[in-house]
Amino acid sequence: MAVNYYLYILKSQIKETYYVGSSDDPKRRVRYHNSVRKGYTQRHRPWKLVFSAGFETKEEALKAERKVKSWKSKKMIRLLISGVINIHDYL
Repeated sequence: MAVNYYLYILKSQIKETYYVGSSDDPKRRVRYHNSVRKGYTQRHRPWKLVFSAGFETKEEALKAERKVKSWKSKKMIRLLISGVINIHDYL
């Protein structure tokens, strides 16, 4: 399996909040979220990359992103980050 896209989760280092996204370069996205001058991520900086999962296609990564966002649950995100659950089992 060639990994081309990623689901990623960022955790704010100042508040118990997470940001879920997808990208072909999660590390670049962390730098972006830590430098953007407006929006949700600006208010909760600095961010740390706490999770990423690889996918072959952009569509698969977006599907995983939508699934995690649909949970609306910090508990589920924490289980995903800790490895208790696997995002691939939910797709």
